[in-house]
Amino acid sequence: MDWEQRLVDAGCRITAPRRVVMQILQRASAPLSPQDILGRGQHVHHKLGLVTVYRTLDLLAEFDLVRRVHREDGCHGYVLASPGHRHHVICQRCGGAAEFPGEGDIQALIERVEVGTGYQVNDHLLQLFGLCPNCQAEV
Repeated sequence: MDWEQRLVDAGCRITAPRRVVMQILQRASAPLSPQDILGRGQHVHHKLGLVTVYRTLDLLAEFDLVRRVHREDGCHGYVLASPGHRHHVICQRCGGAAEFPGEGDIQALIERVEVGTGYQVNDHLLQLFGLCPNCQAEV
């Protein structure tokens, strides 16, 4: 099911700003900050505002259409989300991002943390940093 149909099925409208934000993220090769999205989006939809970008990203994240990731510069960025439980690895040089599956692999770690700390873990965020194949070739 495509992103537009998921929103329509949930009773959400497909507005021009929502369409612009998704188009920008679909073309992006690295996580984009809301400000990055705004800058690119205003070339297409000049009335696009930063509050609208944030609200759109929140809505898209609520429906697991985008994911918020931490960029190497310490800021948050957004990437398209694939179905299922996924994590990201971010290139420390070019800022590119790649997804990897993360369903069962982390469960043993969570169980060790729960036993060792007494906490009940309800959620997690796993993200790795490194060099992508292209940047490795340049070094």
